[in-house]
Amino acid sequence: MAGERWATFDCYGTLIDWNGGIRRELARVFGEERVHEQLERYHAVEPALQADGARSYRDVMTDAMRELGAPAEEAEGLADSLPTWEPFPEARASLEEARRRGWKLAILSNTDRDFIEASMDRIGVPFELAIVASEIGSYKPGHRHWKRFFDETGAPRDRHVHVAQSHFHDVVPATELGLRTIWINRYGEQHEPAPTRELPDLSTVPDALDELV
Repeated sequence: MAGERWATFDCYGTLIDWNGGIRRELARVFGEERVHEQLERYHAVEPALQADGARSYRDVMTDAMRELGAPAEEAEGLADSLPTWEPFPEARASLEEARRRGWKLAILSNTDRDFIEASMDRIGVPFELAIVASEIGSYKPGHRHWKRFFDETGAPRDRHVHVAQSHFHDVVPATELGLRTIWINRYGEQHEPAPTRELPDLSTVPDALDELV
């Protein structure tokens, strides 16, 4: 519908504390003294495991833990922990306010259906739809999430904004597609291309969305 405004969100790292969830599990398996090193290695290993789009996210996480040297009996622990990961403190209020202002909300996530359903329950705010990598055979930064979103919703591109924390997985491909972006730059990173807007957290996302559309 021409009058609808749509905001799409990445989930893990943007709405759900992805680094915190992974860090806790890595500390449990490898010890607190190795957690920083292993978290950096996880960030390096995961994109390669996602590259061909063939694995479920559960398998990506399990294979990543194996590459990090987890004992066989601990390899699935990271995936098993994901449904318990918590939203960022400001996530729910920000999403509720965006909905109150008439924004339709969707999630575009590099994950599996059961994981995203568990995380949406934790967030506690309704979404119109969620598109997940394992159902479309593609992980961001591929473009297929956005293609599926526009195909399913008919959302007008000039009334859409994408909100995400990962510059590599989200801001870069959304910019390639000519879309407006809000980069939730929680860690003070510096990357090109520049997003349409940059914020330190989700608190003022509703205002930024209204400014853009």
